[in-house]
Amino acid sequence: MAPQATPPVARPSRPLDGLRLEAPGAPGPAGGLVAEHLRLLGAAETGRPGAHMTLAGAEFGGVTAHVTWGDRAVDEVTAQAVTGIMGVHGRRDGAPRGLAADYATTAAGVLTVQGLLAGLLAQARGSQVRRSEVSVERAGLLAVSQYLAAAGAEEAEAAEIAPGGPPFTSADGVVFELETLDPGAWAAFWRALGAPADAVRHGWRPFQFRYATACAPVPHELHAVAGRHGWERVREAARSSGAEVCALHSLTERAAEHDGAPPWTLTARDASYSGSGAPPDTDAPLAGLTVLEAGRRIQAPLTAHLLGLLGAEVVRIEPPGGDPLRGMPPACSGVSARWLALNRGKKAVEVDIKSAGDRKRLRAMAAEADVFLHNWAPGRAAALGLDHEDLSAANPGLVYACTSGWAGRLPGAPMGTDFMVQARAGVGEAVRPADEPPVPSLMTLLDVLGGLLGAEAVLAGLLLRRRTGAGVRVDSSLLGAADVLTAPARRRAQQGLGPRQPAGFRRPVPTADGWIALPDHAAVPPDARHLSTAEALRRLHERGTAAVPVVTDLADLLSAGPISRDAHGSPAVPAPWRFA
Repeated sequence: MAPQATPPVARPSRPLDGLRLEAPGAPGPAGGLVAEHLRLLGAAETGRPGAHMTLAGAEFGGVTAHVTWGDRAVDEVTAQAVTGIMGVHGRRDGAPRGLAADYATTAAGVLTVQGLLAGLLAQARGSQVRRSEVSVERAGLLAVSQYLAAAGAEEAEAAEIAPGGPPFTSADGVVFELETLDPGAWAAFWRALGAPADAVRHGWRPFQFRYATACAPVPHELHAVAGRHGWERVREAARSSGAEVCALHSLTERAAEHDGAPPWTLTARDASYSGSGAPPDTDAPLAGLTVLEAGRRIQAPLTAHLLGLLGAEVVRIEPPGGDPLRGMPPACSGVSARWLALNRGKKAVEVDIKSAGDRKRLRAMAAEADVFLHNWAPGRAAALGLDHEDLSAANPGLVYACTSGWAGRLPGAPMGTDFMVQARAGVGEAVRPADEPPVPSLMTLLDVLGGLLGAEAVLAGLLLRRRTGAGVRVDSSLLGAADVLTAPARRRAQQGLGPRQPAGFRRPVPTADGWIALPDHAAVPPDARHLSTAEALRRLHERGTAAVPVVTDLADLLSAGPISRDAHGSPAVPAPWRFA
């Protein structure tokens, strides 16, 4: 456990109370998001947020964040192109597509806040960290790390990478997402609508693996069947089968219901704890701290992965027999490459949480930990006796973190998975320009951004614990991630303006042998289609336009740049921060 902190005379209620954000100089990427999140955490702001931002206060020497675009990118669209985001997002369409929302920049902004919080924690624990650096390019690589790992694996993907996928459209024009993790519910839903058995059978695998491949070439017959039934009949089929459906909501609808809540909440306990242990002998901000992670799929495991990159010892709580996703193809040295992207370097302990004896053992482990993290379904932790109050009884200094789908903010909401939250929160409109129908991305946008926000919330909780001597509960969600990503578009909707970007926005330009991306608002060269990529780029660079090639095959990233290989031979994206 962390060393005991001396409680301040005036106990802060937020992690950054009493600190100020100083931001002189030129504007930089994600400055507004960083300033907003630091303000929500208690910092006072002076100056305009820019490429260099310093957090300082009486208790700390100050930490400076430096945010850059990277080695080749000059803005959001070029960052999406060179990191493979365009290629992955465009798989559903069969060609690269730019996200109309500022996804890479948003991720970089959250990582910058993490770097500042981690730097303050490091200083409080005796380190000399004074500076954190993040680039938008590295944030983009982190966002596609699972897809990169699969591209460098020893075997092929588990399902075909080809155009296609949800959403579906009913006979009365309702565009909807379908979600189920159960093949029986999938089959029952489509049988209820009269779909051909072969189409149902052949559709399950691409639908099941769409999280992994970012596409889902389900048979056309399923789209046709959905289009023969009205929305109410589709909903009845979902209710009777156990599957769930969600109509796509617009940004205007989301803006009208938005509750103004921050992307996470921190609830401090009144009780203090007595920490022990010596300061770490390394500058890693979280060295010496222990994180227990009971997470599955992407969101919580990514949160814990980031905490591990910052120096924490991460112990995964896995079911008897181990996490079944360890075997999810494609593999490297017999272990899922995609699983390694989120879980390499973690220890693992098998715990049967259905067993009273194993739950007791887990509570004993949590009594010695600094962070307990899970993404269980709502109500499950309380039913198991593993909620915040249960674990904090023996460990008052515990930072108890829950990464969920909805955080209880939308009563009656559907299953809290990435694509359902995208549908419900208006993301389908935000990521597509006005000349394309609203369609949620099949790239796991919110799982990744939700994992980033989860790590930000845990770091904020750890800093608040350090300053108050009391444990903290932190809650983050995919809905919070959606709201952060769509905030600019949602603000336009609230003002009565068109929330979507104009036709053709961030659409890559085809060349004779590939694709190029131009900075936002740059003029498209009329002759690019007849030129090689290299020649088109040469001519644009001569005109002073910072165009870049679009990475469509992620394997191209493995032979250049910062990607390394882990002990299993799986591609490994570097830590997104540099500390000094």
